[in-house]
Amino acid sequence: MKRSDLTEKLLDIKREKGWSWKHICDTIGGMSPVMVTGAVLGNHKMTKPMAAQAAKLFGLSPLEEKLLNEVPNRGEGMTMPPTDPLMYRFYELVLINAPAWKQLIEEEFGDGIMSAIDFDMTMERLPDAKGDRVKIGMSGKFLPFKYYGATGNDQMLGYKEG
Repeated sequence: MKRSDLTEKLLDIKREKGWSWKHICDTIGGMSPVMVTGAVLGNHKMTKPMAAQAAKLFGLSPLEEKLLNEVPNRGEGMTMPPTDPLMYRFYELVLINAPAWKQLIEEEFGDGIMSAIDFDMTMERLPDAKGDRVKIGMSGKFLPFKYYGATGNDQMLGYKEG
């Protein structure tokens, strides 16, 4: 069985049972709702306890449970650029704003990147009289660039120089 086949099976069960993502995330537990939903969709690995909870919830076989615990090929099958309007807006957001984010992060932290592995993301609904808003927060560890072979007084890491 391919992971994409299991994803389709899980989505079919979700539809059949009429479950919300909140119900699924609360039942499986163990990580943020973004991570649990992403794991059900096949983009994240579940821990063994999470996979066991998911197997119990969805009525999965032992083999399917093990598949939930394997490291996935993240983003597999994703068309680039995305064609779904909501996903495309995120893509557009990065295309338009990433150069400014890069400049601001480097000015504040130095030469390096924001981790998407040591990372946290939150999402919430903000009521607004003109139409509710989606609030997304992202927090990633700063990883300084390492200057290979640095010796003596040479800077080894890309931290902001004072």
